[in-house]
Amino acid sequence: MCFMKKIILTIALIAGIFPAINAQWVSPGEGITYTFADLVEVTDGVVTVGENGFVVNADLTISAGDVLVINDQTSRVDFAEVLVTVNGSMVCTNTNTRAKFYGLNEIQHFSMRFENATGCLIKKMYFSDGAGIKVIESDVTFDDVKFVYFTRGYSNSVINILNCNPTIRDCYFMLNESSAIGSPLNGQASPQILNCEFDTNVNGINAPQINLGPGAEDTIRIVGNEIYTIMAQWYVGGISIADLMGMESTKVLLKDNIIRDGRYGYNQQGERISSVIVGNQFINNNHEENPMNGGSGISIYGTSITDKAFLRNNLITGNLWGITAIDQHDIDMGTEDDWGYNEIHDNGNGGVIYDLYNNSACNIMAVGNDWGTVEEDVIESHIVHQNDDPGLGLVTYIPYVGGDDAIGEVFENNLLKDNLIYTVEGRCLGTELPENYRGVYIRNGRKFVK
Repeated sequence: MCFMKKIILTIALIAGIFPAINAQWVSPGEGITYTFADLVEVTDGVVTVGENGFVVNADLTISAGDVLVINDQTSRVDFAEVLVTVNGSMVCTNTNTRAKFYGLNEIQHFSMRFENATGCLIKKMYFSDGAGIKVIESDVTFDDVKFVYFTRGYSNSVINILNCNPTIRDCYFMLNESSAIGSPLNGQASPQILNCEFDTNVNGINAPQINLGPGAEDTIRIVGNEIYTIMAQWYVGGISIADLMGMESTKVLLKDNIIRDGRYGYNQQGERISSVIVGNQFINNNHEENPMNGGSGISIYGTSITDKAFLRNNLITGNLWGITAIDQHDIDMGTEDDWGYNEIHDNGNGGVIYDLYNNSACNIMAVGNDWGTVEEDVIESHIVHQNDDPGLGLVTYIPYVGGDDAIGEVFENNLLKDNLIYTVEGRCLGTELPENYRGVYIRNGRKFVK
């Protein structure tokens, strides 16, 4: 009996040393605005002050109507293995410092969930050692945020999106185990991914750095980003957009991105996807040991002719395959009235150049592109289509940039020399383009566009 009393007394003493911590805290939803300093006062130990700043010890929910403000006094928050749910709003007003959210240690990874949230601005922050952030039917903008060392413990991507269209701009994703941005095949999402940098994400699984399912009513915009891999064991794809269930009509704008040094560049797969692919660079996406499994700069794999792609002014070079077109599709790489001006050359594997592989019965218009040569028979040898197999669709690639049909009669008098620049009408512009020049020009017999 005395022994039992001693145990009970010891437990009571230990309990007295450490304050009680609630299993979770939920804000009352009464239109209250909180800072982390406020949460220390009202959450009964769920939020405390630690050695480096604030500490979140248990699950925390900001209810609908309430607001959590991240201000300049919130320099760092450490999280145990907890879930932070925002049903109300989270707004960052910090201007002097980058607020930092960390996992408490190497084995504790926090998760965040924005669900039916409104007016959320996550700005000038640093997230490290998280397990995933889910954005569900919520109005959220991520602006100038860094995401590093995330696991796949809570979601299949750092930011996982369902049935909403968040804006993600000027953000940086590095060395996360999962895709940086993703959405499921059984939902709809049209994220706006603008001017971000994706540096070596996804480890141990076959997934791209941006991995999206069907789009919503708005257009998916992926504009001005750089996507690359620098570590051999992390080589993965760049971007994939898929609608395998025929959910709705997905619209994509892929513009002014650099996608390089991965397993593949851009993959579009399914039906009812319409993409505009303009001004991108797909370079050296050749880190696939088996070319039958990937390595395309651009791959369009349609299950019906409703899978459309419009390509203009892209650079596609150094990939195992330049462009691959599979099954059914409607691809426009340039017409007589609207030249493509895509630069496609030096893509290949096994000692063979494959700049365009039309592995389908659908025809492709590819007029007015630069194939890295002006020799028609060489261009033909770099394209696989009906001329190689009568069961395949025809690729129409003549006229092309630098070919005889591209120059026109105004240049018959040997004017193409000394690096002189001409308009398509034959007016000489000298050896340098005027700074404000926009349009098509010809230098040394080859057409270009600025």
